[in-house]
Amino acid sequence: MPKASKKINFSESPGPSLGVEVELALVDKQTGALRSACPGLIQALSQNDREAAKPELMECYVEINTEVCQSVGEAHQQLRSQLKTVQSAADTVGIDLLWSGTHPFSSWQNQQVSNKERYNRIVSLLQDTARQLVTFGLHVHVGVDSGDKAVMICDRILKHLPELLAASCNSPFWEGRDTGLCSWRTKVMEGLPTAGLPPFMRNWSEYAWLINHLIDTGFIETIREIWWDVRPHHNFGTVEIRICDMPGQLDDAMGLVAYVHCLVKHLSDAIDEGLYQHDCHPMLVRQNKWRAARYGLDAELVDSITHELVPARKIISDTCDRFEEIAQELNCVDELKEMKRFATERNWSQRQLDQLNDNSDPQALVQWMVKQSRIE
Repeated sequence: MPKASKKINFSESPGPSLGVEVELALVDKQTGALRSACPGLIQALSQNDREAAKPELMECYVEINTEVCQSVGEAHQQLRSQLKTVQSAADTVGIDLLWSGTHPFSSWQNQQVSNKERYNRIVSLLQDTARQLVTFGLHVHVGVDSGDKAVMICDRILKHLPELLAASCNSPFWEGRDTGLCSWRTKVMEGLPTAGLPPFMRNWSEYAWLINHLIDTGFIETIREIWWDVRPHHNFGTVEIRICDMPGQLDDAMGLVAYVHCLVKHLSDAIDEGLYQHDCHPMLVRQNKWRAARYGLDAELVDSITHELVPARKIISDTCDRFEEIAQELNCVDELKEMKRFATERNWSQRQLDQLNDNSDPQALVQWMVKQSRIE
């Protein structure tokens, strides 16, 4: 007899609520190198402010989360306030917050795993594939009203993930080397057995079966060990988009958040209206993801219907135009304009490379990046 599966309940969200998570590297003010400073940083926060910062797998970075928000503007305001608080505490312990997908020169081999039972179990299971996770991303949660819809959106959003990656690319360096890619973080994440693009699932029942199967066979211990580029989040009642590198500034991050918010609302409405989804071959999505990681905003992506190459910048600009009404409904018109603006500029990976080419000093590059993102 097959083993009975544990029921996984999806906590339905009545509307397209929003939550944002940012992962920021902790660097020494003097050397610019990564520092295992998260425990000291959290200790430097007041008791009331400690909810603003959470430890991550490695002690050299910190996660800052919003509460449940109803608009991008609300999330923006929360993050700005939280960042100023954490930034002030970081100053007292001699560290800066670095907004990047990877560090320009510090090695993953020198970083300390956070002393938590869950993280120690993950490293014991995954070994160096986990120890290499010295990468920093932007995660966006959007509320949906059923588990079935969450799974359907995860499928329908796949063809849009490469454009999100192209816009957010900010990790050209690894181990002090120019990797030649705009997003090396993406490649590090793909080293995990439960990361990268998700498998095709038709409904919540198939998703729940898959999770229970992975747990029952010992492949994962809990549902929290699913790190796909997009995934349903049953506790929060959301679709969580995880593909983005950490951009170099808060305003750019919020432009991406607005784009994601509009995109999920658009897909949710299409499902409610019974609109047909044209199939997109999985290899086409994989190809476009590679193109985005390699070339960033300069990538040309394959159109899922015509199969013609289209510049990523044009796709993003045209999509922003189509989302004007949704942006008005979600009250994120200004933030979506930010997305359209920075999609016309050099992406953050290119800016990092430009800075290093100008001064040939990796420490100066880190200092420049810190200065670009500091909240005043």
